Amino acid sequence: MLLEWSITARMSMARSGHTASLLRNGKVLVTGGRDGIQVSTSELYDSSTEKWTTTGTMKNLRNAHTASVLTNGLVLVAGGSYSDSDLNRAELYDPSTETWINTGSMYDQRHGHTATLLTNGNVLIVGGYSYKHETDSAELYDPPTEAWRLTGRMNNGRREHTASILADGKVLVIGGVRNNSYLNSAELYDPSTGIWTTTGSMHYARGRHTASVLTNGKVLVAGGFNTSNYLNSAELYDPSTETWTITGSMNYARDSSGASVLANGKVLVTAGNGDDSLLYNAELYDSSTETWIMAGIMNYARQFHTASILANGKVLVTGGNNFNGAVSSAELYDPL
Repeated sequence: MLLEWSITARMSMARSGHTASLLRNGKVLVTGGRDGIQVSTSELYDSSTEKWTTTGTMKNLRNAHTASVLTNGLVLVAGGSYSDSDLNRAELYDPSTETWINTGSMYDQRHGHTATLLTNGNVLIVGGYSYKHETDSAELYDPPTEAWRLTGRMNNGRREHTASILADGKVLVIGGVRNNSYLNSAELYDPSTGIWTTTGSMHYARGRHTASVLTNGKVLVAGGFNTSNYLNSAELYDPSTETWTITGSMNYARDSSGASVLANGKVLVTAGNGDDSLLYNAELYDSSTETWIMAGIMNYARQFHTASILANGKVLVTGGNNFNGAVSSAELYDPL
């Protein structure tokens, strides 16, 4: 097998719990995170030169926030954690000026939540850790007015969950943690009504897992953590029947990993933490055979990193935690 992984330039600083967003111009915006303390700095990766340049600094220090590329090209950053406090503040990055401006604040402070860009251009913020407990609240950001409004509450408060937009425009929220218990429940948000409904439950409770929408419309959930066990199990959600089926298990149990749906339809899962050991390896899921194969050895072990699919089809992995804390390293996966 060819060497799929190659080292690329390091970021200007180490960071974990950051976000990475693919901009319209093909560059990747990395912002926030922490290296012992939260940071507000941002930087841009140019895949044509494989170099990083610093860009505008956020108004707020934050990690465990969300970042969403809006239909107008701006990037909305919302919430996160600063010191021992959760944030409700949000701000916008303008790639044309490389500057940040404040925008409307959320109703609830939260970190470890999810953000989903809906088909109507609004952003749905769901759950997370708020006021020292898992919240069931959800709210919507409207880019033209820069205003937030509350929408229906989930049936369960949760953090460390995932949120995936389905082909019909509904949002599937899966698993997570509530009151130190891991959840197998899932629920659907309907943007047309603002109402949540429960849907089929997973076979395994899990948090810090990955969720990927496949080209056939099904959702692949892989790995995660469950009370005291790292998981290698995977399962598929079928939106047409609202049921889950077990699929092939990964070769390695892992949580806090990255997942990317490649142009060929396969899903690349990278690194993470497994059985109390950080992982260097990656693996690929093939939906046609429902099996996993190894996808080479990464140059660095890491968890809580980001994985971004570039315009050239490569996957950029940045930062995360290594054995000695946050790292600045970045590397590329070439699927060809």
